Amino acid sequence: MENANVIIVGGGIVGLSSAYNFLKERPGSRVLVLEKENDLALHQTGRNSGVLHSGIYYKPGSLKAVNCRAGKHAMEDFCRKEGIDFDICGKVIVATDPSEISRMEAIYKRGKANGVECEIIGPERLREIEPHCNGIQAIHVPEAGIVNYRQVCRRLAEIVTEKGGQVKTGVRVIGMTNRKQPEGVILETSTGAFETDYVINCAGLYSDKVTAMSQKREMRIVPFRGEYFDIKPEGHHLCKNLIYPVPDPAFPFLGVHFTRMIDGSVECGPNAVLAFGREGYFKTDLNLPELFDTLSYPAFWKISLKYWRMGMGEMWRSISKKAFVKALQRLVPEIRSEHLEPAPAGIRAQALFPDGKLLDDFFIQRSDRVINVCNAPSPAATASLNVGRIIVGSFSDSPTL
Repeated sequence: MENANVIIVGGGIVGLSSAYNFLKERPGSRVLVLEKENDLALHQTGRNSGVLHSGIYYKPGSLKAVNCRAGKHAMEDFCRKEGIDFDICGKVIVATDPSEISRMEAIYKRGKANGVECEIIGPERLREIEPHCNGIQAIHVPEAGIVNYRQVCRRLAEIVTEKGGQVKTGVRVIGMTNRKQPEGVILETSTGAFETDYVINCAGLYSDKVTAMSQKREMRIVPFRGEYFDIKPEGHHLCKNLIYPVPDPAFPFLGVHFTRMIDGSVECGPNAVLAFGREGYFKTDLNLPELFDTLSYPAFWKISLKYWRMGMGEMWRSISKKAFVKALQRLVPEIRSEHLEPAPAGIRAQALFPDGKLLDDFFIQRSDRVINVCNAPSPAATASLNVGRIIVGSFSDSPTL
């Protein structure tokens, strides 16, 4: 039986950042990352829009706000040191209707409270920054940026290996026996058993399933598919950098927006529709046990009833390209259907409590020798290096972060 000081379940950016930080803080430790896929960062990490978030949206003092700010600086330093391309290109959060002004001002106040460099600008300044953008007012966030998180993950994995750790792909965790002190934990996997002193659960879309192996799961992951379009080269001039709408603060999604990628391409999206499986990246993907898990969860119906109107709008944009384009035209009136071609979708692992409450902050728990990253939504990629540092430091801290 292989053994390690710590085993990290999940080869996304939070898992790899945890391994990196563990070896940085405790050189010589036996660190093992187990990833069920045959490559790293294939799910939430590798399918997001690659934005280096500033922290402007998040409630001051929340784990999102604190970790995003510290994590962004750490990510920029890491990319400079390791020669990974990134661009601090800036973004605009655009109000297109007077009814959005108060929400926009509330976001601006949060940004200032979080130490984000930002300013409210009028339509003339907005046109200077994004000549094809429509808006009556906007927040300019010059410190927002873009990066390729898959490239970051590849380098993190290389460093972990260089420092004596191991990254094993194609290994699915199927069971866990926490033998408590002093024996440690036995992990049952698709390739055999592993023994370890500690486990860090960074399983993303399956974080609640892995949590249930060591403690009662307090929440359940409900998967939401975010669908994107790429803008064809002839439409690239319509977006210089990052263009976002003013989001609804009651809903944990930012709305369809425009994103210039680090490779120079431009994508738009995502919407947010229920996925029929935790890896249901296509409309036709159906995983009956996972769909039943969602539909049999009473909290799902509570949240569906609360947000049914918004949910219907998201579903309609999923069915109708014309409706998707119409939403984009609120920000960039010149965008047309012929500018767009389908792009790979992503899945957001949205944690939902039994009472129907959407969990919109990071949620990390410790149970004996197991640390469960139960919820790590956006900006988890931006914040990952600092989240990993906190996870590693929690081995001597309180049971709940």
